[in-house]
Amino acid sequence: MADKKKRAPRRQAGTKVKKHSGDSRPLNPDEVVLYGIHAVKAALANKNRRFVKIFTTRNAAERLSVELEARGLTAEIVEPDAITALTGKDAVHQGMAAITRPLETKDIYDVEDAKLLIVLDQITDPHNVGAIMRSATALGVDAIITTHRNAPRETGLLAKTASGGLDHIDLVHVTNLAQALTKLSDLGFVTIGLDSEGPKPLAQTLYGDKIALVLGAEGAGLRRLTRERCEALARLDMPGPIKSLNVSNAATLSAFLARNYLDSN
Repeated sequence: MADKKKRAPRRQAGTKVKKHSGDSRPLNPDEVVLYGIHAVKAALANKNRRFVKIFTTRNAAERLSVELEARGLTAEIVEPDAITALTGKDAVHQGMAAITRPLETKDIYDVEDAKLLIVLDQITDPHNVGAIMRSATALGVDAIITTHRNAPRETGLLAKTASGGLDHIDLVHVTNLAQALTKLSDLGFVTIGLDSEGPKPLAQTLYGDKIALVLGAEGAGLRRLTRERCEALARLDMPGPIKSLNVSNAATLSAFLARNYLDSN
């Protein structure tokens, strides 16, 4: 008796079962590679995110099937090495990567109805900015404002560190931060700069119903003109033997205090 013909593997929803060597062409300047489960899932959930191609390994395909089907998109099944070639060997891609267009940034006037903003004064490390995005998203910050220059661009590393936050929070890029702080004041925001030499702790400085927290780079801190344009300066007092925090941790604690203040007033 002849052996029964083996059935083909069952096709995963939202995936094209196709052995593929990956995308060998160089990326265009307006393309970004996102990788990792949280970053890719958040991008798929963002209706404003435009996709060029999505790659996943056979083992990881099912983890994206619901999101892909919801967007009407198809992923190509590739070998893990093909994704590593796309993301770089140090990237923890978890078997998935997406080539996308960068998100469009907002204007200050697009966030004038916000209640809580974080403003970054030349913080350039994508690990720090990504961590700030993650915490800001978790704490209900409405938007993050950075400068066009001396700030990290949208990259896979930034998105991976943000753990999905990049696609969940509005980003505003400004040319002149000092002028932007003046605009924020005109829009009713209380601009509070975090400074180790601030006259009072942040918890005693919070006021108003719209707050913009301003943080500077580690070491350099706030630039002189940035400090001068803030309506108030405040410090974070640490009870332990180490008296300072990494800037991403300082942003998290500051946003937590400001969110508690806003929610209770």
